[in-house]
Amino acid sequence: MDRQQFINTCDKNLKAVRTEFSFNQEKMAYILGISKKTLVEIEKERSSLGWSGSVTLCSLFDKSSVLAEVFKGSAISLIHEIAFEDSEPDYRRANTTRVWWHTVTEKNGFIIEQNIFSQHYRLVAPDNSILASSFDLDDLTKLLG
Repeated sequence: MDRQQFINTCDKNLKAVRTEFSFNQEKMAYILGISKKTLVEIEKERSSLGWSGSVTLCSLFDKSSVLAEVFKGSAISLIHEIAFEDSEPDYRRANTTRVWWHTVTEKNGFIIEQNIFSQHYRLVAPDNSILASSFDLDDLTKLLG
C-alpha cells in the first residue's frame, strides 16, 4: 500500500470509525483537530484527511475494529513502513544503545522494551528491526505467541 492508497482508505472509513465510537461530527472533528465543515466535506468525498489527518485518525483510533479490518491489524506499523520507506538509515532499526528503553521480556531473540519517558512499548526483532509498538503491553505480548 502506498501513501495515497492509505489516505484514500482512511477517507473512506472516517464515517464508519466515527459511527463505531458513537461520536457526532462536531466531537469527531474536535478529536481530529479539524473543523466540522472539513469533516463533513471528507465524509461527502469532497475533501481528504491528507497524510497528517490519516495518521492522526489511525493513531487516536488504534483500537478501532473498522480500521483493524481494513488494514488487517494495527495501522501503526503500516504508517512507519510508508513514512520511512526510502529513509537511510533504516528508521525501523532499534537504537542498539537503548538508552531510553528497558527490557520487559525476551523470547527467541525477540525483545519487548518500554520507553522510560513515554511508557510505550516496542517489539524488536533479533536483527534490531522494530516490528510493532503500542501503549498496551498485551498487544505486543500476543505477537510473541
